[in-house]
Amino acid sequence: MSDSSSRESASHATDSARTGDLYIETHGTGPDLVLLHGWGLNLRVWDGLIREMANSFRIITVDLPGHGRSAWNPKASTPAAQAWQIHAALESVSTRYSLLGWSLGGQIALDLAAAVPGSVERLVLVATTPRFATSADWPYGMPASALEKMATQLRTNYKRTVNDFLELQVRGSVASEKVLADLQASLFAHGEAHPKALVTGLTTLENSDLRPMLNLVRAQTLVIAGQYDRVTLPAASRALAEALPDARYVEIRRAAHAPFLSHTTEFAALVTKFLQGDTTGSAVANASSEATAAPRAPSS
Repeated sequence: MSDSSSRESASHATDSARTGDLYIETHGTGPDLVLLHGWGLNLRVWDGLIREMANSFRIITVDLPGHGRSAWNPKASTPAAQAWQIHAALESVSTRYSLLGWSLGGQIALDLAAAVPGSVERLVLVATTPRFATSADWPYGMPASALEKMATQLRTNYKRTVNDFLELQVRGSVASEKVLADLQASLFAHGEAHPKALVTGLTTLENSDLRPMLNLVRAQTLVIAGQYDRVTLPAASRALAEALPDARYVEIRRAAHAPFLSHTTEFAALVTKFLQGDTTGSAVANASSEATAAPRAPSS
């Protein structure tokens, strides 16, 4: 996606506003769908998906705290405080919505779905894991030492660290050069994240473990993974789907960490079918020849 197409999409937003410290855009008409982006990026990463889905949903995109055009508040740096910031900002826009979170945004989406179940109708988690770092009982994560190294590199050359992380996200993906260009264009068009927000986000990823609260998530959930994701292993997303009370898992072939960029049309079809009420694993899988589905996790 070029800078000009990003700006064009932004200029056609139905509305844009700053609610408290957070910047929000709304696009399209229909049932409300909130999109939360990942670490280091901003809401411009959703522009292609918005073009696919804005005729079916009113899409609400949010710059996470300290990302894009959202201010960084050091007094609200904990995961719970940031999730509450987003909830408070969304209250002025929508009281009932489906929620799609990608990577770090997926962890925040899990927090919100557990804390305010009355607000979240359905939940979509993309390249999301309940625990980012490995541990004795969680072999599906990134070594804590790798996260600590990234945090150190951020303090010396944060632009290179962010770019290296973007490159890691696209490895193994079909159309990897295009996906990387799309990720980079979102930063150029809409603004880089605050360095302190990046460091705090890495700390969150290193230390958070959302497994104890997964049973509080009552929304029907679709968990989407990329076959070749090297940031969030597909096994982590599959384990997440199995642990949630009412979830199904779909793995998109030849995708990596950003399947909504490499397989935009197929991804939009998967999500649209799920949000419109198609909850069978096989039916969701049939929306795309690039997807494989696992059976629905049993309800607890």
